[in-house]
Amino acid sequence: MPSRENEPQIMRLGWDALHAEVRGLARRLAALGPWRGLVAVARGGLVPAAIVAEELQLGLVDTLAIASYDGMRRGAPRILKGLAGPGEGLLVVDDIADSGATARLVRAMLPQAHLAAVYAKPAGRPFVDSFAAAVAQDSWIVFPWETSP
Repeated sequence: MPSRENEPQIMRLGWDALHAEVRGLARRLAALGPWRGLVAVARGGLVPAAIVAEELQLGLVDTLAIASYDGMRRGAPRILKGLAGPGEGLLVVDDIADSGATARLVRAMLPQAHLAAVYAKPAGRPFVDSFAAAVAQDSWIVFPWETSP
């Protein structure tokens, strides 16, 4: 029988579970504001950012796009759409802080922004300011938008 020790632990999320996690994160972020705007990290952060923007009643929403995965393989992050400026008063939302590579790029672009992720793995935690839940480094989260009904 083949070894499974290097295989990721797969976590399949439903919409209700994700929504509850993001709403909990939004409540914690509300106490840290006020925020002048929100930046979603596309693509994974788009849905969580929309929920946070709705919960916090933020009308100013922008995006940046960083690609770091090819399927389940993580590669070097590439900036597809960036932003510039200090980022003061901005809340940046992503789906997961995995290795911290995306968060480091965001921090370089918007050094004063507050970085939040729904989920954070141990290697990514030091690079975000807030997160909803910690997950194991070897976990692979399947988000509801990644599956067919």
